[in-house]
Amino acid sequence: MSTLQEAPQDRILTVPNILSLARLVGVPLFLWLVLAEADWWALGVLVFAGLSDWLDGKLARALNQTSRLGTVLDPAADRLYILATLIGLTIRDIIPLWLVVLLVAREFAILPIAPIVRRLGYGGTLPVHFIGKAGTMCLLYAFPLLLLGDHDGGAGTAAKVAGWSFAIWGTGLYWWAAVLYWAQTRQLVLAGRAAPPAPGAEPGPGGPAPDGAGPGAEPAAGDQKGAETPR
Repeated sequence: MSTLQEAPQDRILTVPNILSLARLVGVPLFLWLVLAEADWWALGVLVFAGLSDWLDGKLARALNQTSRLGTVLDPAADRLYILATLIGLTIRDIIPLWLVVLLVAREFAILPIAPIVRRLGYGGTLPVHFIGKAGTMCLLYAFPLLLLGDHDGGAGTAAKVAGWSFAIWGTGLYWWAAVLYWAQTRQLVLAGRAAPPAPGAEPGPGGPAPDGAGPGAEPAAGDQKGAETPR
């Protein structure tokens, strides 16, 4: 059943935002640790990033501390960790270049969505779909396992197998989410075309749009969570 998204509040100093900022600060540290081959410390930073990513969302809902800044910081931190991991693991020849190309191409594939949605009057954001979040989490699980898989022994071999399983699933879900975001954007474009004209203008052949379909209305949430940037 669809529900309207609650408008995020303009708060900055909240517990979830502090956790997201801490995750962002950890990105260059993590990349340096990977390049220095301090793998256990790098894994520790990734574990912290994963736990804080889960915790800030829980706290935002539990403490009613959802904010516009948080809807930007949270997906930005995830993207930067994925980018830093791709750079570090590619330089160390742990992951192939084709995987990097697939993931970077997905980001470029959804790049035009924000200006299109903003032009329609929706603020340039779409609700984050569960598929996109699941894809991101699979990738965040995959990379530390692939890092472990670079070491010798049975544990390293098992980590490599599990890491590639998560990487393949994560990449597939990542692209699936991109298709869903474009489908959402198409629906918003069609709704915008059917929106009622400005006061004093003659209605077009399509007639008035359904309630809440025109620009300025919030996108329907469906089974999606939060009005965040697509992941």
